[in-house]
Amino acid sequence: MRHIAVIGSGPSGCYLADHLLRLVPDCRVDVIERLPAPFGLVRYGVAPDHQGTKAVARVFDRMLARDRVGFFGHVEAGRDVRLAELETLYHAVVLATGAPDDRRLGLPGEDLPGVIGSGRFVGWVNGHPDHPDPGLAPPRAAVVIGNGNVALDVARVLAKTPEEFDGSDLGADAARFLAAAPLEAVHVVGRRGPGDAKFTEHELEELATLARARPMLADPPVPIEDTSCCAVLRGFAGLLPKPVTIAFHFGWTPEAFLGNGRVASARFRNSAGAVLDLAADLVVTCIGYRTRACCTATPEDGRFANDDGHVRDRLYAVGWAKRGPTGTIPTNRVEAQTVAQRIASSLGSDERPGGAGLRSLLDARGIRWIDQGGWSRIDAAERAATAPNRCRNKLTTIDAMLAAASGAA
Repeated sequence: MRHIAVIGSGPSGCYLADHLLRLVPDCRVDVIERLPAPFGLVRYGVAPDHQGTKAVARVFDRMLARDRVGFFGHVEAGRDVRLAELETLYHAVVLATGAPDDRRLGLPGEDLPGVIGSGRFVGWVNGHPDHPDPGLAPPRAAVVIGNGNVALDVARVLAKTPEEFDGSDLGADAARFLAAAPLEAVHVVGRRGPGDAKFTEHELEELATLARARPMLADPPVPIEDTSCCAVLRGFAGLLPKPVTIAFHFGWTPEAFLGNGRVASARFRNSAGAVLDLAADLVVTCIGYRTRACCTATPEDGRFANDDGHVRDRLYAVGWAKRGPTGTIPTNRVEAQTVAQRIASSLGSDERPGGAGLRSLLDARGIRWIDQGGWSRIDAAERAATAPNRCRNKLTTIDAMLAAASGAA
């Protein structure tokens, strides 16, 4: 039996494990996850109102339940087990740790209360244990910086009515915050022109269906670039007014955040030198993410240096850890197949203890780890405690998840 450890249980790690099980019939894959609950970006990064996208977790759940898969939740490489130890226990180790840290703009006022990165904001509305209530003031006006789908997710979540979250897994604290906001305007601002924006057509079109919010172009002229994105933007001109506006500003580079004790406005400048000051009680920066170091493996330029997934002898990377924070969930599936083929072609056949060795090591250190059965109990507890208009009520602390895993909640 060949043994492979995958550090991280997000889409890239789960897709990789699935491909490896198909490619290497005599392998066992152990998925090691820092949190007690698996699925990473699917559980904590996809917007809570996009349950269709989150549904891929059911596929991953079936994979974790397979005979040749082990789940080690609440185990962190570097804290509970060293990367060098895993490389000794397994024939191959894969970094699938994603990119959990927000990139920073490095601008004056970025540390003012009310300025927050999209990873932290989306993590909070998704109930991530690392992102408790950030203490934001319910906004009358919000500025969202970015020209990608994450910026659209943030704008949409801010602009929705409470009823539009029916069926989602939006957390109770975030729901109260959004319901209490006297929101009048959301400004989506990017330095690129509309033809270069990274929005997808479907995500843009969704804004036109919101109950109380109307998307619009704030800056004439109407873009004439021949792209699907621009076609949707032009169509916004025919929408009827609504209480909340989602205004798109293109060609503006952020310069500073202004305020006395809290953010009050965001300042931008265009290529002609003109200045745009937008009043804002909340600013969310959606400018990308950075990979975090994993024990002795240190990222460079936001990802682990690798040759088509190969980092060094018996160590590999996949997903955002490999390529940086680009692409969609399906992108990870295609890439994982390529990396799995490379791993399969170079696996050794010497005897290694794999998961049995890892269990012994963790138990000897008194580390409380969560297996697939423990995760199933967490999942059941969240579903049992949910409100009628939600699909689940996530446990938002490690202690609560550990209690549920043991059957105590």
